[in-house]
Amino acid sequence: QVHLVESGGGSVHAEGSLRLSCTASGETRCIHDMTWYRQVPGKEREFVAGAARFGSTRYADFVKGRFTLTADYAKNTLSLQMNSLKPEDAAMYYCRTAVLTDGTCGGLSPEFWGQGTQVTVSP
Repeated sequence: QVHLVESGGGSVHAEGSLRLSCTASGETRCIHDMTWYRQVPGKEREFVAGAARFGSTRYADFVKGRFTLTADYAKNTLSLQMNSLKPEDAAMYYCRTAVLTDGTCGGLSPEFWGQGTQVTVSP
């Protein structure tokens, strides 16, 4: 199993900044991708930013230029620096890992999610 713990959420005014962190534990050697998603009540969870272990970093269009993702696979951490926050960025932010399920990683679920950390942005 892989266990994810998020931190760093909070409440800020528009144009403020927050830094979210996600730390993975357990079968971290099986993780091949780490991603941030977000969700507001009544809407589907949406992709924010992600980084593959051996690939590039990718961002949703609505955060380009404002958010910076840092993935450290040696430390099993994923951080999201969020600047110039807008009220529409307010959401529950979730860390997700995609996991290998073959070979020595066989038997694992293909993905794991954290419990989420709340971000509130006031006008």
